[in-house]
Amino acid sequence: MNANIRHLWITTLTALAVTGACAHGGEKHADAPRVFDAGKVEDTAFGRQGDPAKATRTIRVDMTDTMRFTPADLAIKRGETVRIVATNRGRVLHEMVLGTADELKRHADLMKRFPGMEHDEPHMTHVQPGKSGEIVWQFTTPGEFRFACLIPGHFEAGMVGKVTVR
Repeated sequence: MNANIRHLWITTLTALAVTGACAHGGEKHADAPRVFDAGKVEDTAFGRQGDPAKATRTIRVDMTDTMRFTPADLAIKRGETVRIVATNRGRVLHEMVLGTADELKRHADLMKRFPGMEHDEPHMTHVQPGKSGEIVWQFTTPGEFRFACLIPGHFEAGMVGKVTVR
């Protein structure tokens, strides 16, 4: 079972077992610093957690209550490690989650079924209104990938962007 499928199963089982979990919007998601541990980095179809010390550039992305990302298209060089700073310009919680189109669709469906589930992975950031969060990611595989806000209703409203890795 690949790491992403395993993660979805673990998340689903955890959500079923912990019924009193706080809602997705916990302040700790956006404010907690993510520690880079090279020994715990997992490869995915769309890359792996990047070492912040090796980030070659910063890409700024705005999230708004019109359910859009700006810019909505990112171009990355294969092997490049980037720091993506996602700023919530809206008045409601938004998030940025990297993945393949299929993975994001499955995760969005899971979020609709279990809206209170908590998770914090290196390929996502949850951002309160007026705040910023970041993802440091190394894109190791060429192709077309996506980023999205998976808060119920946001993904369905079109809050999706594209990452092209060449």
